[in-house]
Amino acid sequence: MRVARILIATTALAAGVSLIVSVPAGAHSHKAEPKTTVLTTAVGAPFNLEVRGDKVWVADGGPGLIGKVKADGTVKTVVSGVTGASGLALSGNGKYLAYTTTDGGPEGITASGLTITGPRGYQAQADTLAHETTNNPDGAVSYGVENPTQCVTDELTRIGLPVSYTGIVDSHAYSVAALGRGFVVADAGSNALLRVNRSGDVSTLAVLPAHAAKITAEAAGALGLADCVVGVTYRFEAVPTDVEVGGDGFLYVTTLPGGPEDPSLGARGKVFRVNPWTGKVKEVAGGLLGPTNLAISGGRLYVAELFAGRISVIRHGAVAEYLPLPGALAIEAGRGGSLYAATGITGPPSVVRIDTKSGWRR
Repeated sequence: MRVARILIATTALAAGVSLIVSVPAGAHSHKAEPKTTVLTTAVGAPFNLEVRGDKVWVADGGPGLIGKVKADGTVKTVVSGVTGASGLALSGNGKYLAYTTTDGGPEGITASGLTITGPRGYQAQADTLAHETTNNPDGAVSYGVENPTQCVTDELTRIGLPVSYTGIVDSHAYSVAALGRGFVVADAGSNALLRVNRSGDVSTLAVLPAHAAKITAEAAGALGLADCVVGVTYRFEAVPTDVEVGGDGFLYVTTLPGGPEDPSLGARGKVFRVNPWTGKVKEVAGGLLGPTNLAISGGRLYVAELFAGRISVIRHGAVAEYLPLPGALAIEAGRGGSLYAATGITGPPSVVRIDTKSGWRR
């Protein structure tokens, strides 16, 4: 179940609805910041980027397309009519393109999956919703409160937060990365990573663990909850927003906490490291505010924190601000240690190049 899921923002954008989110100011360093160059503002909701050489690809959930950013600032449409466009990846030296599609909205997803195109008109479809319906990867994971009192039950029910439940049938193929001769999909509905081969066959690679958090007095106050809820541990869903393959061959995944994903309950987003051979999951870092995307460059993890309005860098589990960037939505590594980012939802939409040789690096 999702409450205030930001990933459904595509629907609101397509309908022309304004999303207003209170974004806390990030901590600013007195040292020089890396310079950014705007490549385009001709995007609506650039949820993901892919960089090959000097070419920047974008999955734009606003107009629903996969495109390439051109030197003149326009975006050339590669695939149009991509419902719920949010993720893309290239493999096989760029011969194969995979992109996610999702149909539905806050009331429920009606279709979701991955489209794979290749040489000589090759095309395959992976139906992640069908896989979810048959397997429900997180169906054995417990969410909510264990052994709640009647007061806790009443209070959570009153604000529409489920009290206790196991994973429901829900698929939202959100991000994708090339992995070997196939792909891995971060499914924000099933709370899992799915392996997809080039023929479109789907299997579960890993299920992400619940985000357990104690409800503080401050959080209870923000949600208008009674004192009986203070100190209660709530197991939120781990909603994957991006997946990347590291130089070590392992997968790195950003996750939003299910439930209120805005700043009301604090910085609860996480990054996990996943063994692609065994599915074993290990937490790398926490305390992130709306981590919607990540990139790996120079042995560092860079994370787009949407609600913090910044790009952060993670080293040895420690999170630090790398660059203030209002509306930070996506981040991708290019050649030579370069970084590219996209903004939107809580800030003006754009795609920018980050000069990693300027300013400073932690």
